[in-house]
Amino acid sequence: MHFINFGFNFVVMVRSVIPAIRKLILATVIILAVSVSYCFKVKWDEPDWLAWTNKCLAQSYDDSGDEKLKKIELFVTADFFVRMRKTYTKGNQVYYSFNLHQFNDMDYLGTTTNGTLQLKTMADDIIFQTYNDRHGDIDTMTTVLNIPVKNMEPERLDSLREALNYFKTKGL
Repeated sequence: MHFINFGFNFVVMVRSVIPAIRKLILATVIILAVSVSYCFKVKWDEPDWLAWTNKCLAQSYDDSGDEKLKKIELFVTADFFVRMRKTYTKGNQVYYSFNLHQFNDMDYLGTTTNGTLQLKTMADDIIFQTYNDRHGDIDTMTTVLNIPVKNMEPERLDSLREALNYFKTKGL
């Protein structure tokens, strides 16, 4: 009879420990899963930044104030150039281009609904050209590129600034 009590107490003791062991195993699995997920945190690389920057610029460009505009091309190239070409209905074009290694700062004038994004360089590093202009073609340099934009939330501006600075430092 003494053996039966010992066996019964042992079984009762093991049954009372099993829920605690299950909780411990579950907590360990959760901690391991969280630890592993932080180890593989996704970091954006150059193609991701490039795609996002071009998507942001394309979606944000505001052509509503320029009714004679036929086509706009605004993008960052794989070799870190910002290029903007405006083509108007009468065939004249305005072209801006600069290397992001020359990028100095970015300002925003306006509201979240619409405004002007100003991309600045330290010196006259932005190429400005006109073609087929009735006042004559211009080929000069400037320090500020003004881009009319819409729907620019502060977070989006911060992210765009981060992307442009990423490209500025890339390859230096």
